[in-house]
Amino acid sequence: MKKITLIIPCYNEQEALPFFYEEVTKTLSGLSNYSYELLFINDGSDDDTLSVIKSFATKNEAVKYLSFSRNFGKESAMYAGFCHATGDLVAIMDADMQDPPSLLPKMLEILEKEEYDCVATRRFSRKGEPLVRSFFARLFYRLMNKISRTDIQPGARDFRLMKRPMVDAIVSMCEYNRFSKGIFGWIGFRTYWLPYENVERVAGKTKWSFFGLFRYALDGIFNFSQAPLYIASWFGLFMTMLSVVLLLFVIIRKLLFGDPVAGWASQVCIMIFIGGIQLFCMGIMGQYIAKIYLETKHRPPYIIAETNLTETKKATE
Repeated sequence: MKKITLIIPCYNEQEALPFFYEEVTKTLSGLSNYSYELLFINDGSDDDTLSVIKSFATKNEAVKYLSFSRNFGKESAMYAGFCHATGDLVAIMDADMQDPPSLLPKMLEILEKEEYDCVATRRFSRKGEPLVRSFFARLFYRLMNKISRTDIQPGARDFRLMKRPMVDAIVSMCEYNRFSKGIFGWIGFRTYWLPYENVERVAGKTKWSFFGLFRYALDGIFNFSQAPLYIASWFGLFMTMLSVVLLLFVIIRKLLFGDPVAGWASQVCIMIFIGGIQLFCMGIMGQYIAKIYLETKHRPPYIIAETNLTETKKATE
């Protein structure tokens, strides 16, 4: 009998967890040919999320949990889940019910009957989402697919079901700066995209602000593309050529008309403009240097404070 491990990252999800647990256990219990394991990752929640998870574990031995010493972020939580998942098939899904457990039987059917290594979900609509967020999300996916070699489908969710070889490949990428959507695309494997309509969270509030999503998008760009460095280089080349043209213009005007270019205001504007471009390019290089700096520290992406697993793996393994 094959085993399915469901990885559920949780951060302040005490309100949504009872609804999720009831629905997901009902769905998994109907899969007679599979055993299952629910691996909850408490990402340093400051509410009663851990207590709720422990209550599940007391009445269901299939419930396992890892509790971090602080909030390390969803990327670290997902990586911890992949490191400790023991199933032949592994799924990652959110606890807010925006990843419908009812899709799992369909995903299993596709994975078992067709030659795919992964069944991933994507939203074909963003109904109920703010228009501004939807616009920038679509813009991000288009941009990422143009400037990087990773395959990221528009509306892609982290919710996916994978075979063990793909999970092992993800675990082998033990980088500190993680962007899972990019990692999923970078490692390859045959993926079936299952579209579904957007579902609003069942309870609680989203933990993602617009600024947080913007930073997450920048992490994805810097982690999987060198395009910003190319842009900085082209900016430098363009400004150098422009300065040569302007210098020739000033020299010719002086020789022909004896009238040097006057006006301190225009000079100040040009200096500020060039200085701004220089700082912008330095900022781009600084982002890459900062990520190199964090990688060289070899800090673990997470620290486990409490768990009911009999054995745990080091985050750096």
